[in-house]
Parts: sequence; C-alpha cells; structure tokens
Amino acid sequence: MTQVIAVFDIGKTNKKIFLFDKDFNVVYTNSIRFEESVDDDQYPCDDIDAIETWIWKEIKAIQDQKDFDIKAINFSTHGATLMYLDQDGNRITPLYNYLKPLDFDFTPFYNTYGGVAEFSRKTASPAYGMLNSGLQMYWLKHCKPNFYKQAQTILHYPQYLSYLFSNKITADFTSVGAHTAIWDFDTMQYHDWLAKENISLPQPTPGKKATRALVNGQDIAIGSGLHDSSSSIIPLLEEHANSNREFILLSTGTWIICMNPFSKETLTAKQLKNDCLCFMTPDKKQIKSSMQFLGRVHEVNAMALSDHFGVDKSHFLKLTLNKALCTDILEKGKAKFFPGTIADDFIGDLNQLHTFETYELAYYQLIYEIAQRVHQGINNILDAKHNLKDVYISGGFNRNDIFVEYLQQMMPEQHIQFPNGKNASALGAAMLMKDYITA
Repeated sequence: MTQVIAVFDIGKTNKKIFLFDKDFNVVYTNSIRFEESVDDDQYPCDDIDAIETWIWKEIKAIQDQKDFDIKAINFSTHGATLMYLDQDGNRITPLYNYLKPLDFDFTPFYNTYGGVAEFSRKTASPAYGMLNSGLQMYWLKHCKPNFYKQAQTILHYPQYLSYLFSNKITADFTSVGAHTAIWDFDTMQYHDWLAKENISLPQPTPGKKATRALVNGQDIAIGSGLHDSSSSIIPLLEEHANSNREFILLSTGTWIICMNPFSKETLTAKQLKNDCLCFMTPDKKQIKSSMQFLGRVHEVNAMALSDHFGVDKSHFLKLTLNKALCTDILEKGKAKFFPGTIADDFIGDLNQLHTFETYELAYYQLIYEIAQRVHQGINNILDAKHNLKDVYISGGFNRNDIFVEYLQQMMPEQHIQFPNGKNASALGAAMLMKDYITA
C-alpha cells in the first residue's frame, strides 16, 4: 500500500479530499458540492451534517479499499467560521455563514476596547462584522444567550473537523490570526477583551504538531487544521526556506488576497483603511496582507457584460491575449466601471457599456480595473524598504492571461510566476504532516 497524507480542503463551494504521497504528489482526489441548509434564522449556511457524513465516508472507503495507507489527516477550510460545543462535546449551533448580515450594533464593544480604529489596528482586523469570528462570539453571547450559555468550547472550523477525529480541543495560529479580532498583533497573544468577556479559547500550537488517534481501528496522526489562505503560502515558504528572495503570493478566487510574509513593519491605520490586515503562519509569524472581494466583482460584472453583448457567460475564456490592447488601456489609465469605491452589490457603472463596441473591449477594461486594484493592494503591503522580486499567482486568476499581462506591465521590475504545485491550500496542510509519513 502507498503511504499517504489525507487532506480535506473545505471551501464555500467545493469540498475536496486529496491524498498526497511522500513526495507530495496527488495520488487520489475527490470533490463534492452540497445543497445549503438554513440556520435558526433561516439564513443559508453549510449543511454540516452532510459534510461530516461525507468526510467519514471518504476516510472509511479509502481504508476499506486498502490501496492507500493513511498515515496522517489534516484540514484546510475557509475562515470566519466557528463551531460551539456543549460540555459533552456536541454541536450547539448551525455552522453560521460568514456572509450572514448582523442586525447588531458593535459600537459599544469598540468603544469599550479602544475605539474601532485602534482596536482594528491592534487585531489586524478591519471591522467586517460576521467576517470577524471574534465578533461572532460576542454576537452569540448577547443575541443568542440560549445557545451561548451551553457553550463550553469554541473552535474555528478547521479545528472542529480535526476534533471529529482526535477528540482533542486545539487552536492554530493561522485560524486565530485571520481577521478574527481576537489576536493582538502588538503583543502576539490573545487580546485581553476575551478574558474581560469571560471567553476562554484554547492556546494555539504550531501547525506541525499532530495528535495520535484511532480512526476505524487504525492509528493515524491528526493535524489541527489551518485557515486555507494562510495554508496556501506554506509551499512557497518551504521552497524559499534557504533564500532571501522576497515574494508576494496572490491567492485568487472569490477573494483576491495579496500576502507578504516578509513585512516586518506593524500594520498602520492607513493600511487598515485600505483593506489591509495580517494573517499568521503556522509558526506565529505575521503575513501582511490585503484582501479584496474582486473575484466576486469579476463574476457579477462579466455576467452583465455577457448579457449586454449577447454572448455566453464564459465567453471571456475564449478571448485571446492582445498585449497591445492591454498597453493602450493601461496608458490611458481611466477607470470607467469603478471610478470610485465598489458598491455593496459589486456591480460597476453599467451605463458605460454603450461606449464599448465589442465585448472584448469592455472585458479588457473590466480586467484592467481589477488588476489596478490588485496592484494597489500589493503596494499597500510593502515595507518602506523592500526587495520584492517575485509575484506568484495561485487560484483562478492565474489562468486569466489578460489579468497576468496587465500585472506584468504594471510591475516590470518583478517576475510574475506561478507556484509549481496546484491545490496550494491542501498541499500546505499536507506539508505540515510530513514528519508522520515514512520514506
């Protein structure tokens, strides 16, 4: 049997399992999508019952087939998601959706703990409401006390999935450091507001530490799990472990997240106002980042373009790269769809569509404006003294030649590159488990 590390990579849309061999080659993969359920307020949320059942079924099927010998299991999931357990370790709440709107005024909270600007700076967490998992805890305490009074344990999503196998309460630095509003980046420990609110959380441990557990009678190392965006940078950090060559990773998808693991400067109020924040590595180092919902901007506006020009929804995939057109639009430097801030519905000024003769011209303009915001996001997270050499692009936008060309023209002094391995967040979670697989 081939010895493998199993990784569950749980996104908002796709739920995947990967088996990695000792050389981190993918030797098996499977994916599934689930219909959403609803929470106690009838708002859409992930069906955690179905997800748990699928996870257990996948592991059992692999063990029964006897083609692979699972030596370790780890998890990477989206952030801003919590699970509350009672004294018997049972789930209390649904898996609340981080897009859920909260009809709750956090002003008294912020005023108590230093004001929104300073609190957000210290915790490297813009005031994002439900996207701040710490504020989810505060919201549950004050708005759903019937749930909260039963809660003995609060776990981030990756650690909850780990708990299913290990029955151990854990925390990891990548999860508590991902715009949670619970980590003080000045002191690099939990913010003291948690203690004042009598909220007790497990102390995070380095990501390479696993727990041994019996899984269907087999002894397996169970990782504590990671936040997916933070996990995606691990392969590059490993690759550059003995190099001083500075790089930035663009993790692209629904969010486009620019991550700079070389920044030594603390987050500033100005950076915070410009969608900057900090993540953490599995060994407790800050990753200066900017996070913009530009994948969603692309999705809704590309659809509007296809409707206007009467082409199919994925017509942009059929476009061939026109470098001269990129140069022309870049030299004009004019934002048409988004001359100011992006609206809450992410839709640009569609009245501009009549000024374009073709779908191609309109789409190139849209991608220019997205690339321009990404470029600004990169500049926002660079230290005053930096030596940036490479920009790596992972995720969906690394297949968009137009986006890549714009970025290359905007950054002629840097090399635009693509990580060697695919499925970076799953690969990062697997690499942390390398000590548990034998050669």
